Amino acid sequence: MTGEQATGRFRLFVAITVPDAVRAEVLRVQRELKPLAPRDVVRWTKPEQFHLTLRFLGDVPSAQIAGLQESLYAACIGTPPLHLRAQGAGFFPNARSPRVIWVGIPDEENRLLSFQKKIESAVQSYTAERGGDQFAGHVTMGRLKQYNHLAIRELLNKAGSLKNRLFGEWTAREIEIIRSELLPAGPRYTSLAACKLGTMVEPG
Repeated sequence: MTGEQATGRFRLFVAITVPDAVRAEVLRVQRELKPLAPRDVVRWTKPEQFHLTLRFLGDVPSAQIAGLQESLYAACIGTPPLHLRAQGAGFFPNARSPRVIWVGIPDEENRLLSFQKKIESAVQSYTAERGGDQFAGHVTMGRLKQYNHLAIRELLNKAGSLKNRLFGEWTAREIEIIRSELLPAGPRYTSLAACKLGTMVEPG
């Protein structure tokens, strides 16, 4: 029995799935970047884990998941599908102190930002996790551990040269509640529910 099962709590986040064509382009660039940093410096994200996180929830009691679903279904009503573009690469918080290397999801019309704020309101009663001060749409390619700038200089330079690289465009028509299980081999993600934008979808 896992700790989650024993306590009746699931580690959850709300996200938009990245389509296969965009995923393949992100993976191609990830493979270009991997040789530019020592193996023990970056923990690279597996391609099946590429996604656009709208809100990390942390541990949610299993008894509250149905209510969370209904709240998210309501947030999706009146929000039409989102046209998204994956473009450019960079670092959080910045290249001087890099902790996360990402592919950007720019939001020139602020539609994604407005929708993310609706998600923030919808999940407020179901999470103790503090929301981000400023949402920035992105797909995480890797997380940097201890390093020195000399060891990752080539990585920083290469990522900086990708600011205009287009990875693809797609129309997001649904969001998902995803369970994250922390396992020795790395996190495993399972979609628990999907909600289509613009309509009410009853749980399956």
